[in-house]
Amino acid sequence: MNPSRGILLKLGSVAFFMSLQAMVKAASGHVPPGEIVFFRSFFALPVILGWLAYEGRLHSALRTTQPFAHISRGVVGVTAMGLSFTAVGYLPLPEVTAIFYAAPIITVALAAIFLGEQVRLIRIGAVLSGLVGVLIIMWPQLQLLDGQHESAANDLRAFGAMLAFIAACCIAVAKILVRKLVGIDPPSTVVIYASLTAICLSLMSAPFGWVWPTGWEFALLLGAGLAGGVGQLMLTTAYTHAEASTIAPFDYSSMIFALAFGYFFFSELPTIQTVVGASIVVIAGLIIIWREARLGKDHSKSRAAGPTTG
Repeated sequence: MNPSRGILLKLGSVAFFMSLQAMVKAASGHVPPGEIVFFRSFFALPVILGWLAYEGRLHSALRTTQPFAHISRGVVGVTAMGLSFTAVGYLPLPEVTAIFYAAPIITVALAAIFLGEQVRLIRIGAVLSGLVGVLIIMWPQLQLLDGQHESAANDLRAFGAMLAFIAACCIAVAKILVRKLVGIDPPSTVVIYASLTAICLSLMSAPFGWVWPTGWEFALLLGAGLAGGVGQLMLTTAYTHAEASTIAPFDYSSMIFALAFGYFFFSELPTIQTVVGASIVVIAGLIIIWREARLGKDHSKSRAAGPTTG
């Protein structure tokens, strides 16, 4: 184990995933979300397959006795991806990123309901606090629906906030499904089948308005796919060098990258509500991570194979 290397790999994966989101945002004005999901998944697949082949795990990664379970996980994952890519086009990157922080908090609640995991008072308090933080972030957008600020732009921002939250819920559901799958198959199998499912399902959106991307848009889509593939590999490798409880808190470094990309490329600045709400959600998430570490729960496999918003 090399915790320092694990942390660096984790930070690298976060940087790649956030650059993916930035490229998706840049392309989302013209390219439909379903098409973006296809290119992101299609261009990431060779990176993942090449790495597995290099390590001699390609043949074993394709073996599974639970194909329908993998497909179900893939459907939920691609739904989360499509919703998140749509939301990124309507909201500033810091705001979308902050709403996505609800996913691990919702996962705790779902794990208690569907996996029978015991959730004590500390984690219940953290979950409730985190959801309050998400509500603070979303409240300005939801207020746009009160009819007093009617405009197409306001409607789209409110719509984007709701899509981002639904995407976070889908990510949480996918994580629960991954926790079940990694007890049967290795993380590499989960990743491969998730990618293949995303490619197949996103192709089904072609009759509903795909466009021919410009040269610049194609470069963005290619970059997003490669960034997603490299980010997934770095994430998976990170958990082979350090305990999950050691590197999980660095998920929240994504806000730093979101602020940087949002400011320099899209002239976006976070609102005070986003800062306050995100701070509450991050604190709640860190409490949950600390509590899981105290209880000796190591979900490194499920985290390594877990779904991302990219």
